[in-house]
Amino acid sequence: MSKRDYYELLDVAKGASDAEIKKAFRKKAMALHPDRNKDNPDAESQFKEVNEAYDVLKDAEKRAAYDRFGHAAFEQGSAGPQGGFHRGGGDFASAFSDVFDDLFGDFMGGGGRGGGGQRAARGSDLRYNMRVTLEEAFAGKQETISVESSVTCTGCDGSGAEGGAEPMGCPTCSGLGKVRAQQGFFTIERTCPTCQGRGQVITNPCNTCGGGGRQQRERSLAVNIPAGVETGTRIRLSGEGEAGMRGGPSGDLYIFIEVADHALFERDNVNLFCRVPVGMTTAALGGEIEVPTIDGGKSRVRIPAGSQSAKQMRLKGKGMPALRGGGSGDLFLELAVETPVNLTSRQKELLREFEELSEDNSPESESFFGKVSKFWDSMKG
Repeated sequence: MSKRDYYELLDVAKGASDAEIKKAFRKKAMALHPDRNKDNPDAESQFKEVNEAYDVLKDAEKRAAYDRFGHAAFEQGSAGPQGGFHRGGGDFASAFSDVFDDLFGDFMGGGGRGGGGQRAARGSDLRYNMRVTLEEAFAGKQETISVESSVTCTGCDGSGAEGGAEPMGCPTCSGLGKVRAQQGFFTIERTCPTCQGRGQVITNPCNTCGGGGRQQRERSLAVNIPAGVETGTRIRLSGEGEAGMRGGPSGDLYIFIEVADHALFERDNVNLFCRVPVGMTTAALGGEIEVPTIDGGKSRVRIPAGSQSAKQMRLKGKGMPALRGGGSGDLFLELAVETPVNLTSRQKELLREFEELSEDNSPESESFFGKVSKFWDSMKG
């Protein structure tokens, strides 16, 4: 009986990519697995055919020979044109294990095939929350902080072995970090229980770190806070995080900035806002007032006569500096005209006299109440 075409067995085109072939095989293998087809006496032979096809087509060299010579390239006793080829149907469990690794490798310890457990591991990143005042955010500052983290053990220089000796290869997994067990058609891969995936074991652990290669220590670090930072600004200190494992690089330390609320100023990006109370007479007659600025200085501001509450005045360049250059924002003053309280008899008398003399002094009030009168008249109609 002639053998079926390998591409036909996997339902793929002759020019299919490696990914397409692997996907097609996975689908076929799952559908034809004998454990799922106990009522089909031909299931095992069909399953073997599919594995044989995949074993050839997944290998670039074998596939090239098959594309050129067909099944003749793998006839028993013939090395074929390239030499060294073996019959494709020899170990279908091994072929299926490739797909099983792809599907379940992450749950069995991850890392794919080979000695991934021996690779150095980067240390974890650390986070430090820093609260600064608005004045400090304006001017910038240098702060010394204390950070407790894992550092490379000084007793073993990070090796975990006493005296800095080199760890030995794990005898259980031969340094691969993983062990495999055959269960029927499946090859299951798990993290090595002896070395926990490291691929190495320490026979004489370091007395300082207990074999971990790291120890906890409090460190003092100088942090430069640039002018213009705001809440949410993140400053990265490269290599100042947790020490790496097995010679891996250290992680980073991230400083997260929170700018505290201010008693006088509100911030919006690079602009500042300040609510300034103004006496009724100053607002009416005009005058000058003195206002604070975030740098600790003072600015004299002229109030125009007839100023109303909520009027905004701008002091250019008196806001916050831009974090990465580009000038500074502005300071906006919002006037709040203040009505006097606790008046003396004489003050009340003068205000009543002023009211009697007032004519056309309140254009906004006259406009408003004129609209009110029209509104009421329309309602009567």
